[in-house]
Amino acid sequence: MKYDFDSVVNRKNTNSLKWDLFDVEVPMWVADMDFKVAPEIQEALQLKINENVYGYGLIPDEWYLAYIDWWKQYNYCMDKDWLKFTNSVMPTISSVIRELSSEDDKILIQTPVYHIFFKVIKDNNRKVEENKLIFSDGKYHIDFKDLEEKLKEENVKILILCNPHNPVGKIFNKSDLERIANLSYENNVYVISDEIHCDLTDPDKKYIPFASVSNSAKNNSISCLSPSKTFNIAGIKSAAVSIPNENIRKRIFNALDYDGVSDPNIFAITSAIAAYNYAKDWLRELKEYIYKNKIFLKEFLESEIPQIHLIDCEATYLLWLDCNELNIKSEEFNKFLMDKTGLLLSPGIQFGETGEGFLRINIACPRIILEKGLKKLKEGVELYKI
Repeated sequence: MKYDFDSVVNRKNTNSLKWDLFDVEVPMWVADMDFKVAPEIQEALQLKINENVYGYGLIPDEWYLAYIDWWKQYNYCMDKDWLKFTNSVMPTISSVIRELSSEDDKILIQTPVYHIFFKVIKDNNRKVEENKLIFSDGKYHIDFKDLEEKLKEENVKILILCNPHNPVGKIFNKSDLERIANLSYENNVYVISDEIHCDLTDPDKKYIPFASVSNSAKNNSISCLSPSKTFNIAGIKSAAVSIPNENIRKRIFNALDYDGVSDPNIFAITSAIAAYNYAKDWLRELKEYIYKNKIFLKEFLESEIPQIHLIDCEATYLLWLDCNELNIKSEEFNKFLMDKTGLLLSPGIQFGETGEGFLRINIACPRIILEKGLKKLKEGVELYKI
C-alpha cells in the first residue's frame, strides 16, 4: 500500500472526543477514524496555515466543482446553484426541520438509526415517528406497508433517510429508493437524505444518491453531503446541501443563513477541495483496509465469540453486532465492558428500541487496535457469563 494505515497515532490528551471523554483503554464508539489524514489534505492545509492570516473566506468555484465532479461517479449530476456550504450535517438537518415543519409535527425515521436523529427532532419540539426496519435472517429490510401508513399520517411532514444506513450498514437499492421517493412525494412529505457515509462502502459496492433515482426524489429532497466521515476531517466542520428544487432551495438556503450554519471556515473549504480533488487513491486504499478489518472481525467472532453475530452489511466502518444470544441489555453490557475491560462500544438501545440486544463497533483503526478491542470483547463476554 502507498498509504500507512497500520501506524498507531497516540490521540490521548489531545482533546479528542473519542479518546478523552471517557477514561477507557480502547474506545471504539464515536464515528471518527484513528488513521492519519490523507497527506494530500494535510499538505493543502499546511499551505493555508502558511499564509499566516486566517480572516473571513469566500467559497471559490473550485469548491463547487469538487463536489460536482465527485458525485458524477455516482451518476448524480448537480448544478452549481443546487449547492450551499454548511458547517455540519446535523445543524443543517436541524435548520431544515424548523423550516419545513411546525412544532408538534411528526418527523419519520427508520429505526434502529443514528441516535442524534432522535435528539434533533425532540430538541426542535417535533415528535418522533418510527418506521421500524424488519430484521429477518440476519438482514434488515424496509417495512413498506408500515412506511406507507406512516407517510399518510396528517402530521408527518419530513422523512429523514440515512443513506447508507447507520448503524446497520445497508446500501438501499434503486428500487427501494424509488418507492420511498414516490410514497413521500404522493403524501407531501419532504425527504432529508443524510448521505454522510456514502463513500465508505465495501470496495466493490457503490451507494445510490437519493436525488438521482427519479423526478419525485429530485424535486422533493434535501441531500446532506460531506467529506468529514470519508476523509476523517469531522473536526474541521465541512459539509454541503444539494437541493435541485428551486422553491425548496430558496427556503432552506435562507434558513441556513438565518441560523448561521452557512458561513465558510477557510480550513473547511481547503480540506474539502483537497479531499475530493486529490485524495481518491487514499480513499481506495482506506476502503480496502477497512474491508479487511471487517473480515478479520467476522472470522474472530465465528471462532472466538460465536454467540455474537456480525450483521451483513455493505457500507460504513460502523459494524452492527447481534448479541441477543447473550441475553443482555445493551447499555448494561456496554457499561460492564467499559468498567471491566476498558473497551467502549455503542449500546444498541441508543439507536431506538429495536436496537436492544445489539452493539455498534467502530473498526476504522489500525489492525493492532482492532485485535486488542476484540480480545477485550471476548474477555468481557466470558466475565459477564460468570
